Amino acid sequence: MNYGIVLQVLGSLFIIESLFMIPSLLISIYHKQVDTFAFLITIMITIIFGFIFRRVKTQNKSINVKEGLAIVSFGWIGISILGALPLWISHSTPTYVDALFEIVSGFTTTGATVITNVEILPLGILFWRSLTHWLGGMGVLVFTLSLLPALGIGGFQIFKAESPGPIAGKIAPKIKDTAQILYTTYITITILQVVLLKLGGMNFFDSFVYTFGTVGTGGFATKNASVGAYNNTYIHIIIGIFMILSGVNFSMYYSIFQGKRKEIIKDEELKLYFGIIFVAVIAIGINLYGTVYSNLGFAFRDSFFQVGSIITTTGYSTANFDLWPTFSKGILVLLMFIGGSAGSTAGGMKVIRILVTFKLIKREILKIFHPRAVIPIKVNDKVLPNETIAGINSFMGLYILLFVCSTILVSLEQIDLVSAATSVAATLGNIGPGLGFVGPTSTFNGYHSITKLFFSLLMLLGRLELFTIIALLAPKKWRKEI
Repeated sequence: MNYGIVLQVLGSLFIIESLFMIPSLLISIYHKQVDTFAFLITIMITIIFGFIFRRVKTQNKSINVKEGLAIVSFGWIGISILGALPLWISHSTPTYVDALFEIVSGFTTTGATVITNVEILPLGILFWRSLTHWLGGMGVLVFTLSLLPALGIGGFQIFKAESPGPIAGKIAPKIKDTAQILYTTYITITILQVVLLKLGGMNFFDSFVYTFGTVGTGGFATKNASVGAYNNTYIHIIIGIFMILSGVNFSMYYSIFQGKRKEIIKDEELKLYFGIIFVAVIAIGINLYGTVYSNLGFAFRDSFFQVGSIITTTGYSTANFDLWPTFSKGILVLLMFIGGSAGSTAGGMKVIRILVTFKLIKREILKIFHPRAVIPIKVNDKVLPNETIAGINSFMGLYILLFVCSTILVSLEQIDLVSAATSVAATLGNIGPGLGFVGPTSTFNGYHSITKLFFSLLMLLGRLELFTIIALLAPKKWRKEI
């Protein structure tokens, strides 16, 4: 392990994190609020750690697989530990564990919260916790790569370890250029949504906060009632549309810019993604009409918003879907596991893995009738390597195993099975709200501190797609093989 380069990159990451805290500090100073001191202290501590790590000497500048895994894992843990300090120092949370849970939920774009009344939080804290969504959505280390050309040679190992999905592909020949293209697209979509929300009547502060939560598919809000606090169909639709757009593979937007429209139309993952959304919206809308809503338009409006929120793992809500019929809640739980597209800011298993699983099932059925047939698995007319298929199977199996075991452990809190299961699904899938004990009008505050730390681990595992962190915990022989 090249510890020198690992510490140098982590140092750069901490310095960048401290710079991103400055807007929150300025907001706090401008409004003369109590979190000013908390941000000043945290920025100083973070910069000190950053410069100390940057001063570590190393002769070898290359980043291999082990270094990439270490940088991503320790990087996410480190920025969460430091990023939680403003909440703890400003007494926005009663304990540091609560602050850590909150900021891990922010960076992993989960949106689960332990704060029962967000409307009394200082504005700087509100801005910071939502900004972590925006930073974590595309990936804080991808952002670092876009600013540090010196890491270009080994940077792909970082990009591959942090990027969501079974295949991490470059858009441009250089990974630095790929990172810059992704963030240019990300920033453009962000600015567009801020403008549209402002036109809809939101103030600038809330426009930025809800945009960070939407584009980053996070879900932190400035109101206890989430988006539902705005009884404005225009705002609901704008946020709903941008949630769904943020669940699309961001490389698709670059393809649009290049004029490759045929590739986009033929993309199988994209078609399945929109197909699932369409079917779910229609099914829930029909189920809600006459049972919960007497107005068909409102039924489909809330159905559209909630389906978009759950499948993209954003977690915003316009209604208490915990009170919806069992059929509708069942569809939403299913969407929790599916998630968005690979290469998007969404969590979950990812649509591409579901697509490949369907193709594998179809192949096994065909082989019953044609045992000797060689049937390759193709996605977008490209044959998937056996290594990729094996990786997808391993991920799916590990995801389900981790979900079941975690649900059993959380049930020790003496809560009902639905609450325990959806708590795990909501944190492992980076979704935010669940059902029952952690429904859209509730928080995770009722859990024990140890359980909150366990949920924080699940959030990190979900955001880094399980294997990145697990590989570091593996025995030495495994690490040598990797």
